[in-house]
Amino acid sequence: MKKNPLLQLGNVPVQAGILMSCFNGLAAPEKKILALEKDGQLIRLKRGLYVVSHEVSGKFINTALCANHIYGPSYVSEHWALRWYGLIPERVYTMTSVTTKQTRTFENSLGRFTYNQVRPDYFSIGIRSIEEDGVTFLMASREKALCDFILWDRYVPSQSVKTLWQYLEEDIRFDVDELPSFDISIIEACAKMGRKETILNNLIKIIKTIKQ
Repeated sequence: MKKNPLLQLGNVPVQAGILMSCFNGLAAPEKKILALEKDGQLIRLKRGLYVVSHEVSGKFINTALCANHIYGPSYVSEHWALRWYGLIPERVYTMTSVTTKQTRTFENSLGRFTYNQVRPDYFSIGIRSIEEDGVTFLMASREKALCDFILWDRYVPSQSVKTLWQYLEEDIRFDVDELPSFDISIIEACAKMGRKETILNNLIKIIKTIKQ
């Protein structure tokens, strides 16, 4: 029995051109790709980008890795990263990322993928390379994920340290017991970029107070 050529692709997102090369012996490889998608063997992440289904590859599809590939440069952050780190209790149904490109949203059978735009000099702060399920993807550090979360939340109080503390504990139910282990230098670097500087400096004050 002939081996399925999709097996060599594993669970890493691939461009349509690479897929077509797997079927270059066919007169119309693009039709083969459409048929495989219809059959559920391929999942279309966006136009021209696919990932082999778990049923075919036998490997778990990592949505964070897919997020990196769907729109880039980007890294996973905000709600999704904070939940991944166990810093907020609520389940997150949207894969949230940060990019240097225009803010965009993509939807496919795996879910909803959102990307918020930031400046390149801010983007480069506090990014980690995470290995999970046999693949590696880019994600914000705990500190950067919280900064990104604050940056894009319209309802973060900016008046005082006290109101920010209430926001963390009561509004988003952030695990404040983890704050003493945070790397303040990452938050300081984010604050220097100028957006919501007062709020991020209040966050630094909270962390320093807890550490005392």
